[in-house]
Amino acid sequence: QVQLQESGPGLVKPSQSLSLTCTISGASITAGFYYWSWIRQPPGKGLEWMGAIDYRGSTYYTPSLKSRTSIARDTSKNQLTLHLSSVTPEDTAMYYCARAGSIPPSRNEGYWGQGTQVTVSS
Repeated sequence: QVQLQESGPGLVKPSQSLSLTCTISGASITAGFYYWSWIRQPPGKGLEWMGAIDYRGSTYYTPSLKSRTSIARDTSKNQLTLHLSSVTPEDTAMYYCARAGSIPPSRNEGYWGQGTQVTVSS
């Protein structure tokens, strides 16, 4: 059974950076032809795909966030990471990690974590 668990600070101040970790169990981040994505959902809005890293380590980003986003992996820990710089209150959202065979993943595709809430506020 593939499981993903997001973790990180629940509160971040404006202009600071946000770092989240997705810990994966039941599958290797380097195995199979999969994309490992970060997706977020601001309050009252739809899902927004932020970017992904594939099984080879290649990264993909949505254009609107590319300048502030960095996605990486730690193969020794089987973890996926997200770094988002210069955050504003508009970055307040539930953040999810997911594994799927395509990007962006649909909500009913692949495996998703439970999500972690991030609030940007002073």
